[in-house]
Amino acid sequence: MSQTLSRLVRDAEDAVPITCVTPDSWPSVEAALPLPQAAYARATDFAPKAGRIALLPGDDGRLANILFGLGDGEDRMLPGKLPGALPPGTYRFAPADGVDAAEATLAWLLGSYRFGRYRANGSERPALALTEGVDGEALARIAEAVAQGRDLVNTPANDLGPTEIEAAIRAVAARHGADLAVVTGADLARDFPLVHTVGSSSPRAPRLIDLTWGPADAPRVTLVGKGVAFDTGGLDIKPSSAMLLMKKDMGGAAAAIAAADMVMGSGLHLRLRLIVPAVENAVSGEAFRPGDVIRSRAGLTVEIGNTDAEGRLILADALALADAEAPDLLIDFATLTGAARVALGPDLPAFFTEDDALAQAVSEAGLACADPVWRLPLHKPYASLLDSKVADLNNVSGGPFAGAITAALFLRRFAPATRAHVHFDLYGWNPSTKPGRPEGGEVQTARLVHTLLSRRYPKA
Repeated sequence: MSQTLSRLVRDAEDAVPITCVTPDSWPSVEAALPLPQAAYARATDFAPKAGRIALLPGDDGRLANILFGLGDGEDRMLPGKLPGALPPGTYRFAPADGVDAAEATLAWLLGSYRFGRYRANGSERPALALTEGVDGEALARIAEAVAQGRDLVNTPANDLGPTEIEAAIRAVAARHGADLAVVTGADLARDFPLVHTVGSSSPRAPRLIDLTWGPADAPRVTLVGKGVAFDTGGLDIKPSSAMLLMKKDMGGAAAAIAAADMVMGSGLHLRLRLIVPAVENAVSGEAFRPGDVIRSRAGLTVEIGNTDAEGRLILADALALADAEAPDLLIDFATLTGAARVALGPDLPAFFTEDDALAQAVSEAGLACADPVWRLPLHKPYASLLDSKVADLNNVSGGPFAGAITAALFLRRFAPATRAHVHFDLYGWNPSTKPGRPEGGEVQTARLVHTLLSRRYPKA
């Protein structure tokens, strides 16, 4: 396991059991406890409320049992609170009605994550013994992919630029035997003009990274991730308060990389393509300007209404590349609009698709793996808000309404051949620590996409 996660162990006879309890199960659990432990639980006022913990001693004074309250069970990631709340040692989940041991194990792993690149964390993490029947290797692959994605989002821009995003994808490609192509320099300016335009203001060269994996004759699935290593807003510069978290503006790329890592690690039967345009939106004499008109890879001309709407520009060229082979399924991930956060908050990403059956499958996959999303409409009449008097379209609507919808409609213009297209508008950050979701970078929807693709294209 990564040093950022708790250890999983297979055999541990001395592992301390964790008994998960609900208000319904607590009376029978309490009745089955040894009398001293039951008395201790009552004396310490334990109740099966969500997140409540009781450390019960044995006859020798050592830790013998853990009681963990699940409350109403609405937060399925609640066991992710345990790694940060228990003393060093080895633990196991005791069998309990209504508790999914695999899901509890994954929550534990996700909750044990720590970002330690710049500050040593000397505290020993508790280990978890696998419950019989739980596929520890599969859960470890998912947790590792999430951890590495979180690391990318958490790393500040002085140590993570387009080159480092490329290096992260190269490492994933090498691990799974995938092919990789990178376009930079004059080739980028010619073939991906919007990516080049956004990234040309930075001394760190922009690039388009293109990974392929899997049998050529398998169903084609393409993931596209917005890789803006840092976003100043460009000449339409952000205020300082809005710039503080802009290291996370490559959160879409991190989610796409994590999802791709899970898919390849699971050996799903598909032809995977991962496309990441990686740039830094900086301010310099080379920066693109409001009012500029740029011809995209797709041939559409785009008037720049706001240089702080750069993510949709680089995604437009990447989506045009993906659309050229008309994949069976196209998914893009982006920290795109504040409007989606206003509508749904930081924990619930918005998604858009024209395919109702696909929308239902996406929602069901999110609920199945506790990685929820909410569908917003691609309301086509709003497309007129992107009209331009000098170009085929503007990159912003110029008004305060429907910002997430107009951004999604902008993107749809660049993938007309692909009908099964899902656009995720993410926040990519946990503002505060919740069970299984430590404060900091998050790869929202990566686990959802892995679940969705596992159902559609199971391992052959």
